[in-house]
Amino acid sequence: MASNAENAVEIFKGLVGKPEQPGEWFQVTQERINQFADATIDHQFIHVDPEASAKMSPYKVTIAHGFLTLSMLTHLSTTVPNASPEAYQGIVMGVNYGFDKVRFVSPVKVGSKIRLQRKLIDAQLKGANQVQLTHECTIEVEGESKPACVAQWLTMLAYA
Repeated sequence: MASNAENAVEIFKGLVGKPEQPGEWFQVTQERINQFADATIDHQFIHVDPEASAKMSPYKVTIAHGFLTLSMLTHLSTTVPNASPEAYQGIVMGVNYGFDKVRFVSPVKVGSKIRLQRKLIDAQLKGANQVQLTHECTIEVEGESKPACVAQWLTMLAYA
């Protein structure tokens, strides 16, 4: 009899290359940018000083830190509709396993809304009870032609 992880990897392999429905829009506020600046001790004016940004920044407003945008993947992924609930049967936990590639394509201006467009690009069985997924993640900015961030995100799922 196949394990939960073995069953899951077969389901996931059938989803490789198929874009998922996009997640919900999420607004990036100045308060969130300031909190991230405080947490990371990165208070560069382009993030936290609207007056200086209006004068000196090419964007004329503050922008989110690239790493803030990237860190939003965890929340944004929770808003993507689950295309295969059966693949998660028996799951104990999922953990961030890292990134193969990350690019910050365009800025996220304060007040903008972002969302995740995701596509599974690989699924591998890693031991009897683990599945490694690689998603191509595109963080879109509402009303902008270019995405804010494109990343290949690896997650490890552990099954009972």
